[in-house]
Amino acid sequence: MNYFKILAILSALGGSSAYAAGTSDESSATDSAADYQTAEAAILAGNFAEAVPILAAITSAEPENADAWNLLGFASRKSGDLAAAGVAYGKALDINPEHLGALEYQGEMYLQLMQPELAKANLAKLQSLCGDCEEAEDLAQALAAAGV
Repeated sequence: MNYFKILAILSALGGSSAYAAGTSDESSATDSAADYQTAEAAILAGNFAEAVPILAAITSAEPENADAWNLLGFASRKSGDLAAAGVAYGKALDINPEHLGALEYQGEMYLQLMQPELAKANLAKLQSLCGDCEEAEDLAQALAAAGV
C-alpha cells in the first residue's frame, strides 16, 4: 500500500494522525510487499500487536528495509514495548539517517520516555530535512501537547 493510498484511507476515517506511513525511501517495495501491506492494515485497524510478528519477519528476511524497521518500531511502541521500539527506530535510522517517519516516531517515543530534549533534537533534524512537512508538524504538536 503506498503512502498516498494510506493517506486517502486515513482521510476517509476522519484524518487521524495516529499513524502515517512515515516512509522516506522505497524499501517497502520488496518481496515482502504483501506482508508489509498486511502489517499496515493491522496498524490502521489499531491491531499493533498483530503487526509486530509480521514486521519482525520482514526485518529478519530484509534487514536493510528501513520502512519495515520504522513500522516495527511504531507497532512495538503502540503495543507498549518501548525497548523494542527504540531498537527498531535505531535500525531504521542506521539504514537511512534521513527517514522522516522514524525521526518523528522516535521523537514521540522520547516524549513517552520523558526525554524531551532528544525529541526536540529529532524535530530540529526533521525541520532541517523537510521544513514544515507532516512529520515535523506532527512531532511539534506532540511536543506542544506534552507542554515542552
